[in-house]
Amino acid sequence: MTSDHPPVHVFGGTSDARLICQQLDAAGERYSLSVASDAGRQLAGDIGGEILVGRMDAAAMTDFLVARQVRWVIDASHPYASLLTDNVITACEQAQVPMTRYQRPSEIDALQHPLLHKVDSLTAACAVALSLGPRVLLTTGSKQLADYQRGLTGKTLLVRVLPTADVLNQCEALGLGVDNIIALRGPFSAEFNHALYVFCQPDVVITKESGAQGGYQEKVAPCLALNIPCIVVRRPDAVVLGPNGQQVTSLAEFSQHLTHWQQQRGQ
Repeated sequence: MTSDHPPVHVFGGTSDARLICQQLDAAGERYSLSVASDAGRQLAGDIGGEILVGRMDAAAMTDFLVARQVRWVIDASHPYASLLTDNVITACEQAQVPMTRYQRPSEIDALQHPLLHKVDSLTAACAVALSLGPRVLLTTGSKQLADYQRGLTGKTLLVRVLPTADVLNQCEALGLGVDNIIALRGPFSAEFNHALYVFCQPDVVITKESGAQGGYQEKVAPCLALNIPCIVVRRPDAVVLGPNGQQVTSLAEFSQHLTHWQQQRGQ
């Protein structure tokens, strides 16, 4: 029985996912997109596919893929959303659906400097920051703010987060006030970040290995130019894809996979 639902499903909530959805639109492909929050829905912009808001565990994903007779899954979630990717892999294996993981290229080795500290975890980032000055600027998003707050006791936290009601309420619940919150949507130019650092006067900046799409070098280079220590939390180890999984690292490579998939379906 043929499903009325789109044959392609994207897991996203990132700028990468939006670009992939735009490629699907340009190719005339029917698809749907899952995002975890309203911020992800807003980031998707005016894409043509159906947008579904809400989190799913592996079991719920499996049921979803089977019920909607999804034929191809694209995981374009954030490089640090390892639990989500693990759930997608499990669900695709259970539902026997081919999966493509879009992994944005890393730029972690693009910059080297004595003030640039590359660490493997939030705990390690806090350990380095505790040995530095009192004002810590976090550009790591809102998900782990409570963990950073616990790990940086005694420090003044400045947090750059998305300007959404949910995120601001989360900051308020943690006791962060107007002097602590910088609510802006990135990525930003190096010039913008330079001006922000001059204005905020942080003693250290903590960020993530976000790649070119996340403005990694534009965040880090101004820190180093201003002699501000910068701590970068590396990405989690790459996930192991199942037998039906494949990885792409560029939009051009994804376009080739899309063309091949459509040819296989006789389009």
